Amino acid sequence: MKCLLISSENAEVLFYWTDAEFQQRVQEQYGSAREDGENSTEARAGIDHPVPAFEDSINTLFAPIIISCITLVDRLGDSYTSFTTEDTHTYVLHQFEECLYIAVNGDGEEDEDDLRRKIYVMKKLTDVLFGMVTLSSDLLKKELRPQDSEHRRSLWRHLQGLLENYTRLRQQDQSFLVEAVERLIHPTLCEQCIEFLERRLVAQLNSSTERMGEEVQHAFILVHTKLLAFYSSRNASTLNSSDLLTLMGMVLHMHPSSPDLEESSPEDVVHHDTTTGSEMFYTPEASPTRHKTEVEDDISSSRLEPSDSSPDSPPMFQFVDPDDIQMAEDSLQALQQAAGGGGGSRPPDPCQPIRVFLESTLKEGVYPMMPHSMYTLPLWPGITLVLLTKIPNGHVAMSIYHFLEMVAKLEKRLREGPDGAWLSRGHTPIQELRGKMDKFIRSLGGGTTHIQTAQLQRVWTEFKTRALSRGGLNRDLIADCRRLRTALCMIFKQCFFLPDGSSSSPEALMHTPRLSPSLQERARSMVQEKLLDWKDFLLVKSKRNITMVSYLEEFPGLVHFIYVDRAAGQMIAPSLNTSEPRSTSSELGKGPLAHFIKSKVWGLVGTARRYLQKGYTTLTQRDGDYYFCYFLWFENETGYKLDVVDIPALPDDSAPIGMLAWDYYRKLLRYYSKSHSSEVVKCYELLTVHLGVIPTEYILQHCSQLARKLWEPSRIPLL
Repeated sequence: MKCLLISSENAEVLFYWTDAEFQQRVQEQYGSAREDGENSTEARAGIDHPVPAFEDSINTLFAPIIISCITLVDRLGDSYTSFTTEDTHTYVLHQFEECLYIAVNGDGEEDEDDLRRKIYVMKKLTDVLFGMVTLSSDLLKKELRPQDSEHRRSLWRHLQGLLENYTRLRQQDQSFLVEAVERLIHPTLCEQCIEFLERRLVAQLNSSTERMGEEVQHAFILVHTKLLAFYSSRNASTLNSSDLLTLMGMVLHMHPSSPDLEESSPEDVVHHDTTTGSEMFYTPEASPTRHKTEVEDDISSSRLEPSDSSPDSPPMFQFVDPDDIQMAEDSLQALQQAAGGGGGSRPPDPCQPIRVFLESTLKEGVYPMMPHSMYTLPLWPGITLVLLTKIPNGHVAMSIYHFLEMVAKLEKRLREGPDGAWLSRGHTPIQELRGKMDKFIRSLGGGTTHIQTAQLQRVWTEFKTRALSRGGLNRDLIADCRRLRTALCMIFKQCFFLPDGSSSSPEALMHTPRLSPSLQERARSMVQEKLLDWKDFLLVKSKRNITMVSYLEEFPGLVHFIYVDRAAGQMIAPSLNTSEPRSTSSELGKGPLAHFIKSKVWGLVGTARRYLQKGYTTLTQRDGDYYFCYFLWFENETGYKLDVVDIPALPDDSAPIGMLAWDYYRKLLRYYSKSHSSEVVKCYELLTVHLGVIPTEYILQHCSQLARKLWEPSRIPLL
């Protein structure tokens, strides 16, 4: 039983997600409440009372918790962050500005750290999707809960899908478990693809007249959850690993595909030219029963064509085009999901980009939530090309963030300082803000932001009048700071939010800056041609990226390991194949043993994080027949291990350790670099699982040798 809720201070539901069990319990609870009222006058009169909408039921269920939490904050300045009920339901609460996040678990599958991580990841998703609008609580509430019910259902379904996708990835994939990017280990192919992206793809796209003012800054190829190649143009800002991993999760949600391939080694994959004729396959096992539609029947009827075969030979069939059929089925499934649950929203334009807001490191400084357009071009099921483009008027976003930062600092000083004119009218900061803001408003002029510019002008004029009046700057200006912040965020929304395809006119969509459909198709065709002979190899390689077989001779007794370069945000680990395809197994054995080892690894990661939160950088633990080790250490750029220092412990209710919730390791590197300012500091993590019969001294020796062995390949520059 799981639930996540975002609520306003007025106990209004801004977003919710529940699993089927939690939803059923809520419906049963309010259904029984309705049955208790059957003896009322209305019931005796035969008047039918509809069961309250689920959104209202959720609101009623959580209202006492929300009200009590907000009351404690108002009266005591603090509130509870978690509690457990008598029926063993765990609740975790966290407030961001005026939005209260509540995560619930009632089946024991998630502890407080898991729930807190889910809350912070949801906050990360809203930051990427809404950008600086999240810096205004008033505006964010309207964005999360649109007045139009159709738009609200569509938005909530999208956010619910992203959250479910993250939960699934974290339960199945090691890169999302440790929150680091995993790349395909094939240096030759990776190098060729990076060179192809640089010299051919990005160069041709940026030199084309069809790019309509947009400039491709980043391009990467994704194979399931693995990164094949990543390229950034020379004038592009660095894309940090946190944003990259978030984008990878979004791409996997938009283009879902099953990674459960036939278990075979990459060397067994036969490269073939798919353009020279049809492929012959033995009859596959029957697919699971699915919901049938006329479209599916048409696809099924055209999928297989009988071929000539002898009566004694196994039945043979000829595949017409399995990749196109699979992509058609994925598209059909996506459309069915969009139409379900009270849908009716128009399917998205495949050529329409997705606006995302990412951190940009420029020579002027670090600017979070800068607007980018993301194009996701599926090449084959499981392989996707992603392009990130720079918005032509991105400098406006930089100015808005600069003003928001100045207003936030001013508001903080107003809250902390005493009443009265603690800042004189001629103070430099307010004069600086005055000059820059006046110039910025003039530069906006008319156009699509004319109405919002007029609103900003009015709010700014009121703010200047009061700030430069005889009373000076005092607490009375806090409300004006809030209105000014909202007006700036509204300008940001008008400038950088893409028009809604379901409500915007075709003219508005046509004039939205974006790469032309023909240019997108050209990019897709170029990469498909480049990877055509590697397609099958890559799909298998994504499942068997690194195997333990190559390490067992040198490290006998080693069962599994995870090596993470926290400075680069990359990880290396042997594949954990827990799926059970037909009569196959991995190095870990068949399903039960593989699942057992997987559960041990997931538990070790959680234990290591709990100790790291308390300030421990080394952990050794014996668990039955296994011996676990965890190490975190620092090195300089040449690989020399630096001195061990005590790292600060974190409170129990702090943000979870990782880089999606908040980039803990980047802050840790800054903390350590204070005492090593003359050199570049790197941070590494190593988790190992050994058989318990191996002597401890050999295990520690293995860990040291393994770290040295893995250090060199991890330095291949991909990010």
